Amino acid sequence: MLVPVCCYTSEYTSILPRKAGVHCKQCSLLRSLAEFGPYGEMARQRRFRLSAGQLTSGGGHTHHDLALLDEAHALSRFEGPSRVDRRRNHSPRRICPAILYMSVAGLVIVAVAYFLYLGYMETRINTPISAPKVVVQSGLEVPERYWGTYRPGVYFGTRTRHPTSLVTGLMWFVPGHFQNNMLALRHWCDQADDLPKYGWEIHDCRNVGVQKIVDKSVVLQTSFVKRLGGQHGGDWSARITVSPKSKRYEGGQASLMYYVALDPEDASGVLQPIFGTSQSLGSLRGISDSVGGFRLHVVNTSGVVLHHHVLSTKHMGLHMLKESVFKGLRVFQGKNENDKMIGLAGEMFDHDDPDREPNFVVYQVTGKVPFEIEIIYESDSYIKRPGMLMGEALTEEMNVFINKFHQKFEEKFSLESKGFNGEEVAIAKAALSNMIGGVGYFYGSSKVLGEYNNDPVPYWKAPLFSAVPSRSFFPRGFLWDEGFHNLLISKWDREISLDILAHWFDLMNWDGWIPREQILGVEARARVPDEFVVQRGKNANPPTLLLTLHSMMAGFKKELSDSDYEYLSHLWPRLRAWYYWFNGTQYGDLPGTYRWRGRDPRAVRELNPKTLTSGLDDYPRASHPTSDERHLDLRCWMTLASGLMADIAKLIEKDPNKFDESYKYLSNNNVLDALHWSYAANGYMDFGLHSDNIELKRLSEKSDMKRVVHDTPKLKFVDSFGYVSFFPLFLQIIDPYSAKLGKVLEDLRQPDLLWTSYGLRSLAKNSPIYNKRNTEHDPPYWRGAIWINMNYLAIRALHYYSNVDGPHRDLAKEIYISLRDNVMKNVIREYKRTGYLWEHYNDKTGRGEGCRPFTGWSALVVLVMGETF
Repeated sequence: MLVPVCCYTSEYTSILPRKAGVHCKQCSLLRSLAEFGPYGEMARQRRFRLSAGQLTSGGGHTHHDLALLDEAHALSRFEGPSRVDRRRNHSPRRICPAILYMSVAGLVIVAVAYFLYLGYMETRINTPISAPKVVVQSGLEVPERYWGTYRPGVYFGTRTRHPTSLVTGLMWFVPGHFQNNMLALRHWCDQADDLPKYGWEIHDCRNVGVQKIVDKSVVLQTSFVKRLGGQHGGDWSARITVSPKSKRYEGGQASLMYYVALDPEDASGVLQPIFGTSQSLGSLRGISDSVGGFRLHVVNTSGVVLHHHVLSTKHMGLHMLKESVFKGLRVFQGKNENDKMIGLAGEMFDHDDPDREPNFVVYQVTGKVPFEIEIIYESDSYIKRPGMLMGEALTEEMNVFINKFHQKFEEKFSLESKGFNGEEVAIAKAALSNMIGGVGYFYGSSKVLGEYNNDPVPYWKAPLFSAVPSRSFFPRGFLWDEGFHNLLISKWDREISLDILAHWFDLMNWDGWIPREQILGVEARARVPDEFVVQRGKNANPPTLLLTLHSMMAGFKKELSDSDYEYLSHLWPRLRAWYYWFNGTQYGDLPGTYRWRGRDPRAVRELNPKTLTSGLDDYPRASHPTSDERHLDLRCWMTLASGLMADIAKLIEKDPNKFDESYKYLSNNNVLDALHWSYAANGYMDFGLHSDNIELKRLSEKSDMKRVVHDTPKLKFVDSFGYVSFFPLFLQIIDPYSAKLGKVLEDLRQPDLLWTSYGLRSLAKNSPIYNKRNTEHDPPYWRGAIWINMNYLAIRALHYYSNVDGPHRDLAKEIYISLRDNVMKNVIREYKRTGYLWEHYNDKTGRGEGCRPFTGWSALVVLVMGETF
């Protein structure tokens, strides 16, 4: 009898004795024979081996092949013969004391070794991988990227790429505006603020950023520019302009608050506020571990300032700066009896505070709309500066970088030359700017739970340089999103993208696992519900970082510089560990199959147990999670990964053979069809224990809604067309000459399936779960809505198939033109209507839904417009 050596290759070896292990030549993991399902002892009676000879010439398989698959499943459940009755009469024997002592000692040694082993296994989850770090330069070693708007969760704020950075930021309010019976003080980006519009209109992720914020009655513009010099990242200045939203509010009041805060762990931090005049509204001197000595000035450059105040205090935590400001607000009497103003209290410390040294200073400027202030930050180490970066000097410096931004944008994406009008180009620039303006720097540790841990434990403290999906709703790092983000970022600034990927790969643990959601630092942690904080060590996420590297391969192959070679060489051990981790933890019961871990078979309150690890959350999988499942999208991700690993190995002179073999096996369309082509639905599908006849039902008047199953689930294909069905197309795995490609392309444009006038919906209208709630509280998410990341993959794939030889080339081109046009027009139309890019779009109306702004992967519309694949 032969058994496969590994779940993702076609290598075989002789069977070993019962309960022995098979050593995987590919991933170096010891796996039990029981894991190989049909290849157990009882399978000696009949071999089950998928080969080209069992497949039809059309790339599918016969009913005989399907019977073999079913028989293999049956064999995998065979428990073997019953025990033989061994009852015999034995006379008692004396036990030698020496043997007894040796036995006891042996048991003690085994017990000690066992507990030591358990202790070791408990630490693996939060032990870094033993490999060189990919980030070889950080912090002040990269001075041009040291300072930045790296606080995407606030409307405007700055920080450095240092673990205990000095932070600055903006708050504001309009007198008379209230929210939830409190003064409407803006600080964190929050959907509850219900701002008509906000976001970066220009941002290059290096030197300049211009943002417009539309509030209820005023419009703020925040501009930011840097100037290199000295030893701590140089100087920067911000200009904040307040204008009336309409003439009706001209002459009204608005109050700006600009603050400086020290990290509580900043050992040398000192802030010394200085009160200013009507022109110089305030300044301070300070020292910080992150920037050394510095000065900051608040200056009125235009308009009438009615009054200004300062708060010098100790904050209650970097996640509670707004609460600290509320605590310091007072009502002051003006010159007239009816003239009252809300202002800051000055110095404010607890009575038992021994040193009364502030770590939080806030400057408040209340002006008559319109007015303007500038914030000038100067590093003490910058000795020979040409002058203060303010007024005309600030305008000139800003215009230089803005002009460079416009020029670079056209060079990269060629939208003007493609015929897009000025407004459409401006929307594309805003989409890109919000993506890279949403890049943040975070520092802290995740909470993780390993297989051998009883309780969550902290990951090691580490930095993360990453874009965020949504400043208002998801201002933190997501592994699944980040690969899509960097498809765009890498086209704009390859160096920044490589830096982002390096930070992510440096978060890999000993086993090759990367936590899928990064909630680092108190500000990020304060915005996440407890149920999503803990990351589990067996749970994966789509390896989309490989998607970014895959998109860069053309450039690497064309010209591999010394720095590229060094980067990929540092990256290689982690790429290899990640690849092996997937193959060691996410494999399926049959060779060549994969299964997302993390589904809960006990989730009786869910219509279909969620698969959060796949990134597609509530997309319908098999209704009853078991180890029999085969997840098509994960298999496609691993096909992409295998090919990429082989390509990188060749570039950096490593052995590519094992990855090449894996890629050839996984990309074999005959094998793919045998495992995932449903002849009943005539399409690619997941497989598992499934029933379509289910509903959420309240069993009694006071009970929660629970899932009711009306027939017995069976092992079968999950015949619901949706994004998963088209993954072999999305990731370009279907052979261009395959007859099935023609069928898949025809299905793609069927109105009853995924096709709409606004893009591809996530689930077909004829699916039993289309647009159904997953719980009584959770609305449908990936059950009909249009998602831009999947539409991007579809458009990119259609572009590919329309440019390679094959009988379906013209059809792919026709669909490409229509789908690209539908997606672009709808995203642009909704941005014009609402001022935002959205998380997803309604498949019936095209209207934006979910959180906003969602300038994560929805910003991929820029690549669609530029046809930059």
